[in-house]
Amino acid sequence: MTLLSWPIALHFFRMNKRVRQVAILSWYLAVLFALYLVPLGMYSPCIKEEGTLGPAPTLIGHRGAPMLAPENTQMSFEKAVEVGGQGLETDVTISYDGVPFLMHDGTLRRTTNVHEVFPNRTDDPAAMFTWAELEMLSAGSWFLRRDPFSTASSLDLDERVQVQNQTVPTLKEFLNLAAQHERLVIFDLRRPPRGHPYRDTWITRTLEVIHNESFINSSQVLWLPADQRSVVQELDPELQQTSGDRASIEELQEEHIVRLNLHYSYMSQDQIRKYASVNISTNLYVISQPWLYSLAWCAGVHSVTTNALHILKKLQRPLFLMTPDEYSLMWILTDIVSAFFITAVFIFHWWRERGLPFWSGSRQVNENGPYSKFRTELSDVWSISSISVRGEAQSSPLTPYLPTISEEPPI
Repeated sequence: MTLLSWPIALHFFRMNKRVRQVAILSWYLAVLFALYLVPLGMYSPCIKEEGTLGPAPTLIGHRGAPMLAPENTQMSFEKAVEVGGQGLETDVTISYDGVPFLMHDGTLRRTTNVHEVFPNRTDDPAAMFTWAELEMLSAGSWFLRRDPFSTASSLDLDERVQVQNQTVPTLKEFLNLAAQHERLVIFDLRRPPRGHPYRDTWITRTLEVIHNESFINSSQVLWLPADQRSVVQELDPELQQTSGDRASIEELQEEHIVRLNLHYSYMSQDQIRKYASVNISTNLYVISQPWLYSLAWCAGVHSVTTNALHILKKLQRPLFLMTPDEYSLMWILTDIVSAFFITAVFIFHWWRERGLPFWSGSRQVNENGPYSKFRTELSDVWSISSISVRGEAQSSPLTPYLPTISEEPPI
């Protein structure tokens, strides 16, 4: 609106009709004053009193570190640990012969070379492949070809070779890596399709891997699947029961929920505080932008799932963090500077339109109509000369009717 003051002031002083001038000026000032007052109604969790900011949210790698390595591969999770992620997130599917493995999509088409190895089965559900068949696939070559985050160029030669050699990991390998580095884990568990041998025993098969085949401690697992939750709770009370649904405190406590895993758009600062008051922490996904992470930090979120571990880990404090007094001072100074500039623009156009005439014939006019002008000696002389010339021209036809004095010829 400050920049618009230039064309608005120009047209205002060139308009002939008073009604139009009043209309355009009233509209402009109304919008301008509304914008000046908007900060009074704005809210941000990062406007906080000094000393009230909580600790930075824990960072959980979304399928590892997918900007640095192919998602859901050992390399990706190793990168996540390397850059400082305190948790690892993944997706688990069970093969046709009962091996839980990591795969986000329902099919193998996007993140493997199944179209080369099994060209007639590219659209088959991932769970309908045996583990022996899955071991034949590359889970990393697609990353260099598609470069989903435009980060492949940052990999050196050795890393590129490592990417090419990535295979589909098992849940056991994933849990052992987390146990080795003492990281939290959270995973979605996909139920196999109809006709699958483990269609009805998928939960117990997954628990078998956690309890009997891996070295992870149950307290490191944020158990997200909602199916058969009460049975799981009885079998292993040390699992951190995590819900993907926002519910009342009473319902969450009945199911022994200790953490919520929700999309960042579903939660507010008040809700986060309400759940925290009964020891239910909040994890938000997927947050990869520093400004969004800053808002989550200011709102009191306990952890976030992110694609950009290496970027968010470098953030020492939230962006835009300020006290209410600093916020008020910033907007007041901004409004004052804007008002001063707009006033100066209107004064300049008023001076220019009244001080620099455009001459047309014998009248002083601008582009749209007549002017009243400050007179100068030069303009006075020009005006008098113009009148004299035109007076002589108009008197010439009348000369025959005027008396004349003629001299008599000498005798």
